[in-house]
Amino acid sequence: METIRMTTSGAVVRYLAAQRIEIDGQAVPLFAGVFAIFGHGNVTCLGHELEQAGEALPTWRGQNEQGMALAAVAYAKANRRRRIMAATSSIGPGATNMVTAAAVAMANRMPLLLLAGDTFNSRIPDPVLQQVEHFDNPTVTVNDAFRPVVRYWDRITTPEQLVQSLPNAVNTMLDPGDCGPAFISLPQDIQGEAYDFPARFFEEAIHEIRRPRPDNRELRRAAAALVAAERPLIVAGGGVHWSLAEDELRSFAEVHNIPVVETVAGRTSLVADHRLNCGPIGVTGCTSANAMAAEADVVLAVGTRLGDFVTGSWTVFGGGDDVQIIGLNAARFDATKHRSLPLVADAREGLTELGAALGDHRAPEEWSDRASSETSQYHAYIDKIAAPETVTSVKQPDDVEAATDLPTYAQVVGVVDRAADESTYVLAAAGGFPGELVNGWRGQAVHSFDCEYGYSCMGYEISGGWGAKMALPDREVVVLVGDGSYLMMNSDLYSTVLTGHKLIVIVCDNGGYAVINRLQLAQGGVPFNNLFADSRVQQVTPVDFAAHAASMGCEAETVTSIAELEAAFGRARASDRTYVIALNTHAYRWTEGGSFWEVGVPEVSASPDVRAARAAMDTGKADQRVGW
Repeated sequence: METIRMTTSGAVVRYLAAQRIEIDGQAVPLFAGVFAIFGHGNVTCLGHELEQAGEALPTWRGQNEQGMALAAVAYAKANRRRRIMAATSSIGPGATNMVTAAAVAMANRMPLLLLAGDTFNSRIPDPVLQQVEHFDNPTVTVNDAFRPVVRYWDRITTPEQLVQSLPNAVNTMLDPGDCGPAFISLPQDIQGEAYDFPARFFEEAIHEIRRPRPDNRELRRAAAALVAAERPLIVAGGGVHWSLAEDELRSFAEVHNIPVVETVAGRTSLVADHRLNCGPIGVTGCTSANAMAAEADVVLAVGTRLGDFVTGSWTVFGGGDDVQIIGLNAARFDATKHRSLPLVADAREGLTELGAALGDHRAPEEWSDRASSETSQYHAYIDKIAAPETVTSVKQPDDVEAATDLPTYAQVVGVVDRAADESTYVLAAAGGFPGELVNGWRGQAVHSFDCEYGYSCMGYEISGGWGAKMALPDREVVVLVGDGSYLMMNSDLYSTVLTGHKLIVIVCDNGGYAVINRLQLAQGGVPFNNLFADSRVQQVTPVDFAAHAASMGCEAETVTSIAELEAAFGRARASDRTYVIALNTHAYRWTEGGSFWEVGVPEVSASPDVRAARAAMDTGKADQRVGW
């Protein structure tokens, strides 16, 4: 057997560089590169090998370990899980900074390879710099913190273990049902140890993502349920995108005359003006989608994990326990939720075969007509609230009338929505923008939207925009971010300037965590510790976000109106570098709609408002679908 003697680090780099995936008939590198921040736990061995690899496995310098790993998640999303970025850190805080990003990938079912340095396998130098000692278990290091938030975890204690571990990690990340992040811990001494690796281990490998087809018995049961349905509804989840099933979804809906609603991850599965697209469903959804869900008798859930924001904490389907859900999903775990009829399959193949089983069956025309009527009202509402006219007054929570001309989030989204074309790709995350953008972004092209709401991670926006632009260099990536998220994580603005990955970033300053202030008030609370004005501060000092962005090399400006924002957006599109536009926005005006959402409200309280909120919560819970 031919062997090649090299270090553990060298073997990791050479193996990753040899992996390919077929996309549109062409074999391209599976791993587009490695985001890296070096420290004593990875610079001397892994860093050396990455430098030697050069363009075979490009290295991109991050500013924060969490940010670079979030960029890797967004890169995978933009590539529909077909290409992967790795991220490497030193030991200790560098490693644990990536735990949050691992959880984002895990919740969103995204591939992400994390390579973290570790303490010495020999333990002779212990305790080493950045080591957290466990008195009762010396095998435990901070890298064990990744176990709950990755799909695959390993610690390499001898070089030859890579021969098994790396293929397992890759196969996990490419499995449509088990897809998620993989983590490999690399002790410092093991990184430099050498082994005679089989030469065939480094041969070029071309991967294809498996497309499981449905079981015939499950297919028959699903088809029978849809044929018997009077008011069927399709819920399009992120799996539609990951399976590249948008065309099959559109064809299935048209042939069988079934209305479609979209989850946050499934947004832009259909273009917004398609006659059967009823808009987004659930807590951040719209009145049309939720009205259709309230009357549906059979729900075909395609590629969705059915999270609480989709299901309204399992109240959005008006028939409650009597509604039949068909779970079309590559993951058995998701396909069987809440007593669903499982249809375990790839979304594209499942829709194709289910369509064939249905033949020429069509849902009643009255049902699709109802969908069109409801959806036209939704679009009219969005057009009205997104119009550029300024707000003249608003009721503050203390019932004091306060004049204001601040733009709303809906109007900001409206600017981007009106200016967009088929090349526009918008990105946001936690905070106020999910509800506003999920409703207000009416994509002209499929796969034109990324709102990280699987883990609802503040700080994803700018780093995610960097990763998305890497994946989609020919598209205009527009990031919408609130002041709270911007202050949490903004350093990858500098990364985009350094690397030439231009973004348009709109920063909406509403004085703190305004959407959580909204939730606080809605559940009987009083303003406390969310807006800066309601926090323990000596003085509320405005942040000059444009000046801050400019200090990192961005082009930037502050605007004060929707008209000015529209003009600035035009300048941003013409710019050749990241362009940041900042503006003050309203803290109390939000897009209405949505559905019930269960949160914890005190059962006992001295406040009558809290007691009333608890009573309303208990009433809402009475409509929940219960049980698995």
